Amino acid sequence: MPSSITITRGRLTATISALGAQLMSLELDGREYLWQGDRRWWGKRAPILFPIVGSLRADHALSRSGPVSLGRHGFARDLEHHLAGTSDDGRSVTFELCDTSETRKLFPYAFRLRTSYALTGPASLTQTFSVTNTGSVTLPFSVGGHPAFNVPVPSAAGERFEDFKLEFSRAWSARSPVIAEGGLLSCERERAVLDDADALPLTHELFASDAIMLTDVPDRVLRLRSARSGHGISIEFPDFRHIGIWSAAGEAPFVALEPWTGHATLTCEDDVFEHKRDIIELPAGHTDERSFTVGLF
Repeated sequence: MPSSITITRGRLTATISALGAQLMSLELDGREYLWQGDRRWWGKRAPILFPIVGSLRADHALSRSGPVSLGRHGFARDLEHHLAGTSDDGRSVTFELCDTSETRKLFPYAFRLRTSYALTGPASLTQTFSVTNTGSVTLPFSVGGHPAFNVPVPSAAGERFEDFKLEFSRAWSARSPVIAEGGLLSCERERAVLDDADALPLTHELFASDAIMLTDVPDRVLRLRSARSGHGISIEFPDFRHIGIWSAAGEAPFVALEPWTGHATLTCEDDVFEHKRDIIELPAGHTDERSFTVGLF
């Protein structure tokens, strides 16, 4: 199997690697919108988060089926995914990851994860996660995306990081939990992010304490747009309650927009896996499917 697949629709191209089923490139008119993984700041580009999002306390939990031992964001991003199919028109591709004896040592459940990428418009990419419980007991999990985007886009002459802002469909107020020791989310400490506003100016200081997590964003849509040129990225995530927004320390020239079904363990939660807030519990034989769409403009 080739190590990567490129799909094309007119002026839009996307390349996906079999390793982690990770999006590696997203170009419109030859301009690369996706972060290219510079290790000076962050070496990944758009990893898949499964079967957890964020961190467990000390990377461990106890589930109904036994111990769970997972590093931050789970193992799907680090494993080879198998090519499950491509469309005849060359506009979509699907990769598949199934449990193995090795994954069951870390996460004692049977599953099939299919990740599809489809160019659904002349400037839009839809990423779909399809999780099937192939076992005989209920499957608890979280899933999410982590695509990071160049800010500014290369060749955007004269633009700066601070020219961009996050825009919402209407004014609203939002607070984000503070990230505590070990990558957990604090139950006691929050920070105000928006106060009856429909836009949030982008600064590197915004990420001085790591990521922001927003919950129940209006209409589950936001845009990352340059006030100078008007160009940017939109993301629609109707199937995800949370979205993480993150850039690495040291004035990294990217922003990650991360739709999540769940999140890291809360400091006030216990270590029972099924007790995690917003955990999905999928009955045996059932499939859970969720999508988000990235638009370039």
